[in-house]
Amino acid sequence: MRARFPDFRLGNVLATSFTGTLTERHGNAVERIPTPQRLVDWLAANGLAVDSCTTAQLELARQLRESIHAAATAAAIGAALPAPAVHIINERSIQGRAAAVLTPDGNRRWRLGSDSCVEDALSVIAADAISIIAGERDGKLALCASPTCRAAFFDTSQSRTRRWCDMNTCGNRQKKARFNANQRRNGAAARMDVS
Repeated sequence: MRARFPDFRLGNVLATSFTGTLTERHGNAVERIPTPQRLVDWLAANGLAVDSCTTAQLELARQLRESIHAAATAAAIGAALPAPAVHIINERSIQGRAAAVLTPDGNRRWRLGSDSCVEDALSVIAADAISIIAGERDGKLALCASPTCRAAFFDTSQSRTRRWCDMNTCGNRQKKARFNANQRRNGAAARMDVS
């Protein structure tokens, strides 16, 4: 059975979707690619099918993920890009042999090297990160307003004022917390009025 992953959850951008494989970074972090097979599953679900993955390749993927997150976070807040993150993103980008190909229905698809290795898939993700961090796409990098999440996402909304990486998770969680706090305040006020 193929694993299910959010479909480009963080702004429909491959690179920020990949950083979303570690959630709740400032709370109780949840690792969504804990094993090499889960990375294989995530890559396949995102159009980058690979034959297999080793523990060393999983570590390369996690290094890339954290480098993209660091660089995207810096870009979102207007800070200098961290040199070690830039180095890792660039290294992963140049080490793969992936090529963009046009499908008969007019879409772009990635063709990985003949042995479909993880490094090829990581090069696609790194190249995607480079394009968004360099400002080559219509949109802007932003950080989730959830204090426990703080995921970097690519905001393509018309106003560029999106607050949450995903309305169905972080946005709803924050709205529910606000609602519950208001209910508690209103309940306390009602009890004081009765007294």
